[in-house]
Amino acid sequence: MVQLRVFSTAGLPAARRIELWEGHNTAALIGLSCHTVAPLEATEVNVQLGRIQLARVTGSPHVVERTAEVIRRSPADAVAVYVTLRGDAWFRHGDGRRDLRPGQVLICDADRPFARGFARGLEELAIKVPRAAFTAGTGLTSLRSPVVATFGRGNDPYARVLARLVDRAARAEHPVAADEGTVLDLVATLAAGRHADRTVALRAAARCFIEDHLADPHLGAARIAAATGISERHLSRVFAADGTTVPRYVLSRRLRLAYAMLAHPAREAGPTVADVAARCGFTSATYFSHAFRERFGLRAGDVRRGAARP
Repeated sequence: MVQLRVFSTAGLPAARRIELWEGHNTAALIGLSCHTVAPLEATEVNVQLGRIQLARVTGSPHVVERTAEVIRRSPADAVAVYVTLRGDAWFRHGDGRRDLRPGQVLICDADRPFARGFARGLEELAIKVPRAAFTAGTGLTSLRSPVVATFGRGNDPYARVLARLVDRAARAEHPVAADEGTVLDLVATLAAGRHADRTVALRAAARCFIEDHLADPHLGAARIAAATGISERHLSRVFAADGTTVPRYVLSRRLRLAYAMLAHPAREAGPTVADVAARCGFTSATYFSHAFRERFGLRAGDVRRGAARP
């Protein structure tokens, strides 16, 4: 169900790798000027998620710049989010320089000049959030200073869940579709900090708890509300503001996870439909099968059998 595209410099003429890499990023994510000493070895997995773009980037040592000229030539009208998974990096902008390490999230305005460097290569996740969507969630029309949050070792829960959702979605193999609204809420809450819209922040907190407990068959509004620190009635209003309900949202996330598990089994034999149902928090395999078919228009068993074929 995840629609993705993979671009790699492997096999491309060394003299044209920078040019083609820059062209791909301009079309698929954000325009950048790239510099490297050795031939660039890089791969990018791109995912379109509603209004936003997700990507997983791996590469050899290089530097990228988003100069005033690049911005003029290729305006993004967006906010960029970078999640560092491997390799230390530096980020330079108008207010100075920040050093980043694995386990950190950087949020910056994509239409303010910046440069980023990866002395030992990198693996990171990237999110491009259109300015209109960012403004709707934060009330901010721009981000004057970059925001950094840490998700490693149990730190910021919003950053941790954001990293997990994008990591699962932007995989070349076994991707799990992310929920666009959740990604937007998490980015908005991290960017706005203590000035975040209360409804958006509460919904982000509730969705963090849900993502952490999808396999729990006892996950329900009462537990989610208690974990979020609000009443069940208030929780219902928070989700209603986004056009959904708590049970509907939980069901949607469980079904997305189940589809990924059935379509991309971790081992050759793969789990049975009943196994998947149980692992995704369903207490009834019959109900799971009905809900799965209603959501995807396919039988769970057919998806599993299709994945098992050579």
